[in-house]
Amino acid sequence: MPRPTARVLTLLELLQSGGVRNVAELAGQLDVDERTVRRYVQHLIDLDVPVKSVRGRYGGYRLAPGYRMPPLMLSDDEALAVLLGLVAGQRAGLMTSTGAASETAAAKIWRVLPTRLARRLDAVLDSLAFTTPPGDSVGPESTVLLTIADAVRHHRPVSLRYAAADGRRSERTLHPYGLVAHWGKWYVTGEDPALREERTFRLDRIADARTLPGSFVPPAGIDPAERVLSGLATAPYRHAVTLRIQGTAEQIRARLPAGLATLEELPSATRADASAGPWCRVELRVERLDWLPGVLASLDRPFVIERPDELRALVAGLAARLAVSARPPGGGGRHQ
Repeated sequence: MPRPTARVLTLLELLQSGGVRNVAELAGQLDVDERTVRRYVQHLIDLDVPVKSVRGRYGGYRLAPGYRMPPLMLSDDEALAVLLGLVAGQRAGLMTSTGAASETAAAKIWRVLPTRLARRLDAVLDSLAFTTPPGDSVGPESTVLLTIADAVRHHRPVSLRYAAADGRRSERTLHPYGLVAHWGKWYVTGEDPALREERTFRLDRIADARTLPGSFVPPAGIDPAERVLSGLATAPYRHAVTLRIQGTAEQIRARLPAGLATLEELPSATRADASAGPWCRVELRVERLDWLPGVLASLDRPFVIERPDELRALVAGLAARLAVSARPPGGGGRHQ
């Protein structure tokens, strides 16, 4: 039967706290009988951990003087999970502004790995390719992230020194509901108690976060991720786009995710062709329109542009270019 590794490691932690620990005390803290404690001790000894038996009225077990645990005790699977997590987190832009922390953490793991395992993991990382580019945003300050996370857990208000996208600086008070990582950026969403409005802030634009006295009660059933996606999809941008697209929400979301567009399924009475399947009204707010025609073409669904007129012209231009490119050789089209 496999040994309960978690309890054996807990025993080691108890012994590392110093002094002599008697068997009855250890049994109570581990929630096992004294015979089991002795088996756990023998298991540590088998792992070359110098556990000493102390006889007498106040006897028990202690670690040999000067003994220090190795920095890490990881199985092959655990070491691979940690290193892949560090690499993936860095690629996804989920590290803090102290970007070197992931590199130094990985270096510490490498130093204590057996040569055999280090070479195998090195082969995995050398052969690994990502289909998405690295995150291009600056991560949040560690102190900002930790302060806000603690405020979220304990429902404490925070004061934020914030720089908006246009450079304007302000100090805000926020009742934070949760932290959300989305497309390589960190966000905090919550309520501005002075305005009684929900707000979303990017953590890399927060210069300082400070916990304030008091507490608040968050709304029941709050979904921070949904709030952030909704806020991003409805934020003011240069162009407001409204479309009607034939298809289910799942089909449309494949190209226009929740952080980019809002969807509303149209009642059958207002659909362009109710017999051909559902239609949705899709709204986007974007800085540029030039990428949208290609996305709409890739949906391969019927759609109607309600606004703006500039998008109609761009879609028509793409259609004309595709028609020219689709002509067979020698068919009179231009070929270069």
